[in-house]
Amino acid sequence: MTGVGDSWRTDPSHGPSRWRSARPDTFPASGAWRPGDPLGERRFLRTAADRPFVLEGGGQLRDIDLAFETWGELNAAGTNAILLCHALTGDSHACGPAGKGHPTPGWWDAIIGPGRPIDTDRYFVVCANVLGGCQGSTGPSSTRPDGMGRYGSSFPVVSIRDQARLFAKLGASLGVHEWQSVIGGSMGGMIVLELAVMFPDRIRSIIPIATCGAATAQQIAWWSTGRRVIALDPGWRGGDYYDAPNGHGPHAGLALARSVSQITFRTDDVFTDRFGRDLVEPIDGAFEMWQRFEVERYLEYHGNKLVRRFDANSYLLLTKAMDLHDLGRGRGGLAQALRRITSAALVLGVNSDILYPEYQQRELVEGMCNARASYGLIDSPHGHDAFLIEMTQMGTMITDFLSDLGDPLS
Repeated sequence: MTGVGDSWRTDPSHGPSRWRSARPDTFPASGAWRPGDPLGERRFLRTAADRPFVLEGGGQLRDIDLAFETWGELNAAGTNAILLCHALTGDSHACGPAGKGHPTPGWWDAIIGPGRPIDTDRYFVVCANVLGGCQGSTGPSSTRPDGMGRYGSSFPVVSIRDQARLFAKLGASLGVHEWQSVIGGSMGGMIVLELAVMFPDRIRSIIPIATCGAATAQQIAWWSTGRRVIALDPGWRGGDYYDAPNGHGPHAGLALARSVSQITFRTDDVFTDRFGRDLVEPIDGAFEMWQRFEVERYLEYHGNKLVRRFDANSYLLLTKAMDLHDLGRGRGGLAQALRRITSAALVLGVNSDILYPEYQQRELVEGMCNARASYGLIDSPHGHDAFLIEMTQMGTMITDFLSDLGDPLS
C-alpha cells in the first residue's frame, strides 16, 4: 500500500505495457527473502523445535522462524515495549532506510524513532514478519525442515489467531512482561485485536487501525478475486513454482492481483484528481484495444513493483487469513469477544476508506464495554492507504494516547 507519487512515471522499465513488450526474464519466480540473502537488520526467533505448533484450522508446523527487528532498549521490568503488526505486504522493516536486505524503506519510518510519536528513547519497539510471510519468517517459500525442497503447495492455511500466538511467543522470548501497546493497521490491526482478546493481562493498550472484528462479504469478495487471478496464472503451477527461472513464475497473476487490491486502497477522488482521463499512448484519431490510460500504467507499475519483493503463495495465504478473520469464532460471537478486551484502546478509522469502512472501527469501540476505548478519525482523501500516508494526523493521536498511559520508564 503506497502513495500516489511520480516514481511510476519515471521508471525506465515502464514504457509500453509490460505484459505486451517487457522482458519477462526481469521478474523472479518469487520475490521472497531467502537464507543467504543480505540479512539487513533482521533477527530470528526459532520456535516449535521440540514440539509442533498446532494451527487453529488443522495441521501443524515445526521449526518455525520469525524474522523481527527491534529499536530502543527494553527496561529492566520488561514493560516499555511496543509491538507493531504490519499489513498484508509489509514486513519487519518498520523503521530505517532501504538497503541491503531491505528493498524498501521502513513502512512507518516517520512514526518511529527518537523524539517521534513512537519514541525509541522511551520505548523498546518490536516488529516481526508474520507466519506465512516471505521476508524471513516461515512461509510457503521456506525450505521444509526435512530438507525436501520448499513448502510451496504443502504449506497449511494459517489464521490471524495463529500469527498472534506466535507474536506472544516472541514477546516472551525477548523478556517482555507486558506490552505497553500493540499497534497495527489493516491485517496488522486484526492481529492487534486477537492479541488483546487472548492475552489481556499482558497488554496495557492497543491501537488497531483501519481494520475490523470480522471480514465482511465484500472484503472477502475483493481478496478472493485476487487469489483466483493468481491461481489462473499458468506460472503458478499449483503453488510449486520456486524452481522456475525468471519470467516463468506467477508474476503476471501476482501483479494483477495487486492491481485489483490497489484500487480498493484508494478513492475515486484521488484517482480522478491525479490521473483524470490522461492517456499514455496517444489516440491520434485511431482507437486500439490496448491504448492505456495513465491510471492503468500506475496500477501496472505497483503490481510489477510488488513482484520483485513478495511471493505469490504468501499473498494467497495472508489474504485467506484476512478473510477467515472472525474475532468471535469459538467465543460466542463478536460481541462476547470484544467484552474480553480490557486494555486501553484507541481505535482509528479513515473517513474515506472503502475497503475497511470506518463504521467497522466504530463498532469495535462500541463493543469494548470493558475497556477504556476511544475512537479517532483520520480525515483523508486517500482511503485505506491513509494509515501509511497521514503521518502527522496519526502521529499526534498516537502521541497523545501513549502519553495518557504515563511514563513507561518510571
